[in-house]
Amino acid sequence: MKGYGQFCPVAKATEALGERWTLLVVRELLCGSRHFNDLRRGVPLMSPTLLSQRLKQLERAGIIERELDRQNKQGMAYQLTAAGHELAPVVMMLGNWGQRWARSELKREDLDPALLMWDMHRRLNNENLPAQRTVLQFEFRDVNTAKRFWWLVIKRDEVDVCMKRPGYDVDVQITTKLKTLAAVWIGDVRLRDAIKEGQIQLQGPSQLTRQLDSWLALSTFANIKPATKS
Repeated sequence: MKGYGQFCPVAKATEALGERWTLLVVRELLCGSRHFNDLRRGVPLMSPTLLSQRLKQLERAGIIERELDRQNKQGMAYQLTAAGHELAPVVMMLGNWGQRWARSELKREDLDPALLMWDMHRRLNNENLPAQRTVLQFEFRDVNTAKRFWWLVIKRDEVDVCMKRPGYDVDVQITTKLKTLAAVWIGDVRLRDAIKEGQIQLQGPSQLTRQLDSWLALSTFANIKPATKS
């Protein structure tokens, strides 16, 4: 990115963070992703080559650092530096502003089931989950075959997102439209209302389906109300 030729701190910060996708990569790191493939799942439309470039730029800027992955000695993991962690309130305020003033109209081109499921899997209320493994199957009626079905395999200390049948019995089947679940996720529609109105259909034991509302936390920004535009 060509510099702005200004000593202004806003200009210098924008030089480090203002290129396309960069802040979304920082968002993913702040949300706990540390490995390349996990970062890709948080920005599914970003090419691996571009993600690699952005990570190198963030490393040069002193925002992240690489280290040997302790779980996989042959792989690398990324972590935020002190400078990177200081971006947390910046990203949160940007998200708050976006939810208030640039609120999504949930256009089809902005809806991605991969990103929605990835977001949802890290926002589960673990303390409310059953002690045993629980498998949720999601079917999006308005999505093509390749991305129509998704599974969350939930254990108290781990949640896996699967695009293929995980090989376990399904406990709860959730059938809906992608747009409907996205609207619930960002706080535009209450989950209970969507279920009551038949927009979300549940199949499974009642003791589990009744608890779904307590398991699924919403987007971090779901409680931000839209601004009244004059």
